[in-house]
Amino acid sequence: MILYPAIDLKDGACVRLVRGEMDQVTIFNTDPAEQARRFQEQGFAWIHVVDLNGAASGRPVNTDPALEILKAVDIPIQLGGGIRNMGLIEHWLSCGVARIVLGTVALYEPQLVKDACRRFPGRIAVAIDAREGLVAVQGWSETSTVKALDLALRFEDCGATAIIYTDINRDGAMGGLNIEATADLAFALTTPVIASGGVSSLADLVALKAEEASGIQGVICGRALYDGRIDPKQALAILAAESAGARAETTGDKGR
Repeated sequence: MILYPAIDLKDGACVRLVRGEMDQVTIFNTDPAEQARRFQEQGFAWIHVVDLNGAASGRPVNTDPALEILKAVDIPIQLGGGIRNMGLIEHWLSCGVARIVLGTVALYEPQLVKDACRRFPGRIAVAIDAREGLVAVQGWSETSTVKALDLALRFEDCGATAIIYTDINRDGAMGGLNIEATADLAFALTTPVIASGGVSSLADLVALKAEEASGIQGVICGRALYDGRIDPKQALAILAAESAGARAETTGDKGR
């Protein structure tokens, strides 16, 4: 299971929000590239980057900080926030982004997502952010009437590399992951799921690891890494350990 440290970009800085509220912001590093280098030195294999201003405005805003992150590290970057057309997808992939994360367009323009998945196999993830089980978009400022599972099922046959599922009410609140909802979603899909929102302790990672066989491929962690609640070395060791579910999978019994 992969642990993705999060770099959320707002006004050029590395920040964390509480439940996606843009006015509840904590700045953790004014040099996002330096933060990315630190994550690489700590042993992380990926970094998850989000342009928060871009997600809210519908177009990339923190372009320069994102480019500096790409220059600063050798590990792959997955990037989301304000990427809502094929031209921008092509642009960021050509800049060296390993995986593009599409959120709002997954709800409003699903064909674009499907086309991108087929054109760039293995390089497109779908972000499904839910508030009380319903999909939220436009930087979480709007909540739809579409259920998270219903939206995820629309992309089952298009080749998305992962569904990134965030429980907005948990995000940045340090109350723990919504493991039950994440595992239920993963079990219902064949597309791997990356958990997000609320990781607050090593115990959360242990509990999530226990659900790996449901189809959970990774987890995104932000505030708990920045404030020291989670030690990177210990966290990586927990998620790297072979689980009973993984052993069952190697014998052909995935349990799903």
